[in-house]
Amino acid sequence: MHYYTALAEEIRSSAAHLLAEDLGPGDITADLIPESQWASARVITREDCVLCGVAWVDEIYRRLDSRVSLSWQAADGDRLAAGQCFLTLEGPARSLLTGERAALNVLQTLSATATATRHYVDMLDGTGVRLLDTRKTLPNLRLAQKYAVTCGGGHNHRIGLWDAFLIKENHIAACGGIKAAVEQARKLSGELDVEVEVETLDELDQALAAGADTIMLDNFSLTDLREAVARTAGRAVLEASGNVDDATLSAIADTGIDCISSGALTKDIKAVDLSMRLVEQNAA
Repeated sequence: MHYYTALAEEIRSSAAHLLAEDLGPGDITADLIPESQWASARVITREDCVLCGVAWVDEIYRRLDSRVSLSWQAADGDRLAAGQCFLTLEGPARSLLTGERAALNVLQTLSATATATRHYVDMLDGTGVRLLDTRKTLPNLRLAQKYAVTCGGGHNHRIGLWDAFLIKENHIAACGGIKAAVEQARKLSGELDVEVEVETLDELDQALAAGADTIMLDNFSLTDLREAVARTAGRAVLEASGNVDDATLSAIADTGIDCISSGALTKDIKAVDLSMRLVEQNAA
């Protein structure tokens, strides 16, 4: 299935799920408000961030009440400053409030991933090193968080288990070695990228000899990363992984590797602090 088709389907299904888990049989607190009451609302961020999740919020309110109108003052991937209003809504007060938490939940989560990604991308600016995500995503948010990474300026690694080979330690053991694993991958598909995860320079040599397209250097020291770059000499794409944080990112990039992958972009995020407030109310 094409990526964008799958993403559109995920937006629709996740919006339905977010509403269902919050709304249940009905919003009893919103029922305190007269049905005829209309209102306007503003959504602001309380901290600097990178916005992501516009389509999810649009779909949530579309499903909830087509009378709600949304006016975005920013787009996915835009930088927002603390205190900035980036969305105004108008419609039935009940519906605005019923959709509030579902909308903010998805916005705060996807914006957190986009923000974390942009932070690292900014640190890598000028190095030529690409920042990659991993499959360490939050449950049921795979495509959404992968999309958020791209909004932050990063690049997607594998989407799942089907679009590229990643031969890890246990695969190597089960296949009988790096050479055997790579050969079998080539037999299964001559078109897909074959990546091998290695933990030592000796395993790097084996992966190069086997003809791997990409080699993941797992928790290599800076010295060994530089040696790996020298030994590889452009014969394969080199990806550094493990022990990636603010303190180590620049030094890893300086070794000359091609890309750096980090699970922290998707699994270790802190939700962005967002707030929605009604600003005007009147009878329809």
